Amino acid sequence: MAMRCFYETLGVDRTAKDGELKSAFRKLAMECHPDRNPGDAAAEAKFKEINAAYEALKDPQKRAAYDRFGHAAFENGGGMGAGGFGNDFGASMSDIFESMFGDMMSGGGRRAGRSSGRERGSDLRYNMEITLEDAFNGKVAQIKLPTPVTCEKCSGSGAKAGSKPHTCHTCGGAGKVRASQGFFLLERTCPTCHGRGETIDDPCDACAGAGRVTRERTLQVNIPAGVEEGTRIRLGGEGEAGLRGGPSGDLYIFLTIEEHPFFQRDGADLYCRVPVAMSEAALGTEIEVPTIGGERSKLKISEGTQPGKQFRLKGKGMPVLRSREFGDLYIQVDVEIPKNLSKRQRELLEEFRQASSEANHPESSGFFAKVKDLFGG
Repeated sequence: MAMRCFYETLGVDRTAKDGELKSAFRKLAMECHPDRNPGDAAAEAKFKEINAAYEALKDPQKRAAYDRFGHAAFENGGGMGAGGFGNDFGASMSDIFESMFGDMMSGGGRRAGRSSGRERGSDLRYNMEITLEDAFNGKVAQIKLPTPVTCEKCSGSGAKAGSKPHTCHTCGGAGKVRASQGFFLLERTCPTCHGRGETIDDPCDACAGAGRVTRERTLQVNIPAGVEEGTRIRLGGEGEAGLRGGPSGDLYIFLTIEEHPFFQRDGADLYCRVPVAMSEAALGTEIEVPTIGGERSKLKISEGTQPGKQFRLKGKGMPVLRSREFGDLYIQVDVEIPKNLSKRQRELLEEFRQASSEANHPESSGFFAKVKDLFGG
């Protein structure tokens, strides 16, 4: 019976890259693996077929030969073992093993080896709230946080002075123990030393054998001008201390920006609403508006300015992070209708109404004219 094309077997194109091949192989292998389909001869046959296809295509030289000569490239001892299992079958199985069992393999897939007992400390997160002015100017902030640090008394070893950790007798210092299951070799964290590869008979009384203690630290954080909501600042090595003298993790500062009473931000641009008296909007005027930088800028309100009209002050917005550019400030005019009128003010407004024409209110006049044409009367 003719053999299926290896690319068709894996369900990929001939131009597929190594990552696509590996992903397709893992998915198919997990679906039809004999352990997941006990007694299913068809699944076992398909499993062998996809393994044979992957064995040929994952190797650049074998793939090139297959692309040129097809299945003939592997006839007469051309590199494939019986039943489609090549010499690198164990390596292929480790791909499935990593995908199916995840971090049961030590270190997320690292091969077995003697553990040093040293573990990297965890990364830490600190949430910091700043003002919009801080985001505009930038600042150096001080923060205090309790952090696990290396125990000074035992220098991070976890063992009492005059003693030292011993190699774990269960795993021989590897930090992992192995067990066979079918043709799989399963690895799991050593239950005696918990993956450290060492045990402590006489623990340090200051840290109870952990190799680290909690201390409050004061750190300086440089906040550059132009930061936005959600900006993350990384302080390398300022996280949790590692176990047994391992490297420290990192500290990540996540920024949030307080709501401003006057400005709203959109990227590097700022927006604000300014109330203007009806008479000033009608006659025109000049006003002063504050900027985020602290100074005041003059803005000319042209005659007949309508509610909602926006004016732009170029370069008066926020700085662009790590750039010399600045956004703009947009001023939206809110025309304020007068209230609590005096008798004289009412008389003047009545006179104005009587003297007004369609030319003074083109939008309202045009609107009601359209209503009259549409609905009649």
